[in-house]
Amino acid sequence: MAKNTEKKSAPGRSTRKTSGQKKKRKKKPVFSDGVRAALIAAVLIGITVLVTVSLIIANSVINNPAEEPVSRVGQDRVADDPKPVTNVPVQDVPAAENTLPAKPPAVPPRDNTVKIPDTPVQPRTTPVQPVSGQGEKRVVQTTPAAQNPGAIERPPEPIPRKKGTIILVIDDAGNNLHELAPFLTFSGPMTIAVLPGLPYSAEAARRIRAAGKEVILHQPMEAIGGQNPGPGAIYTGMSSAEIRTVLEKNLAEVGPVAGINNHQGSKVTMDEKAMETILSVCHDRGIYFLDSRTTADTVVPAIAGRRGLKIWERDVFLDNIQEKAAMIRSIHEGLQKAEKKGGAIMIGHVWSSELAATLEELYPDMVEQGFSLSIISKVMMGTIDNDGFGD
Repeated sequence: MAKNTEKKSAPGRSTRKTSGQKKKRKKKPVFSDGVRAALIAAVLIGITVLVTVSLIIANSVINNPAEEPVSRVGQDRVADDPKPVTNVPVQDVPAAENTLPAKPPAVPPRDNTVKIPDTPVQPRTTPVQPVSGQGEKRVVQTTPAAQNPGAIERPPEPIPRKKGTIILVIDDAGNNLHELAPFLTFSGPMTIAVLPGLPYSAEAARRIRAAGKEVILHQPMEAIGGQNPGPGAIYTGMSSAEIRTVLEKNLAEVGPVAGINNHQGSKVTMDEKAMETILSVCHDRGIYFLDSRTTADTVVPAIAGRRGLKIWERDVFLDNIQEKAAMIRSIHEGLQKAEKKGGAIMIGHVWSSELAATLEELYPDMVEQGFSLSIISKVMMGTIDNDGFGD
């Protein structure tokens, strides 16, 4: 039996084709008529959509020419109301494929009013330059903050609260003129008390009036310690007539005056008989009496109360200590009293070398704090409040 000598091909190897065997080629797929119709319909739809969009854009450009730019900063430009676009027929386009609106949404008409921003703006009064194509000039009307909700209204500056009235009285003028000079140039109102019977008493009084300051008689009176009060003094042993004579002479020398205050006088101001006469003279002449309060046992308030008279009393001595720092402390003490009761009377002396300069230095600050300076005669006339000055 003959052996089969044909070799088997190894696994994975393809057998060699015989020369006579024809190669088979893959046949290309052929589209069916349904698929071809769908492709043609899609192309036609695309062309129709492109034509429609082109017509809409061209119509919009023709009917809406570009508007000239507006020069005003911050003003929004609104296009004019465009003409409606007519429907363009679409051939053989299913309803689901036609997404173009039949008519574009209406645009609101142009608002030619000037828009006021919500943020605060500075008032403007100059005319606005004309806008192209909008006629004559328009002016922005400035409105109060109440009519412009966006504006921030600032509260008015607060008025400084009045803290009290200060009356400055400077004693012992008449010994010379050089000590008096710096007080005559003081910027605020001031009362200067002139001693009688001295070489410069009359001239000092004249210069004080010429400087616009108030003059009073600084009447010498007997003190408890027995010090010499000076010429033209009143003593406790004098009769009422003698007291009147002394007062009339002294008032004639330095007058006219607005009032009288005591020089020393701790003993006389404790004597009811003497003070009855002195207050009677003041009442008859229409001048005031200022008690310098050289003693706490003064009877002046009690007598004035019985007679229904208005008297005045010192609150602070400014220069018991002849140092600037001490005088400043005394001034501050007077300011505190004025703030507490409405007013204060401070008494100093012409012989205090630094007092005039210290008062001038502190005067602007006193006014800035709310204190006012005045004189007693103006308080009596009702020019300012007299609450807190003597009873």
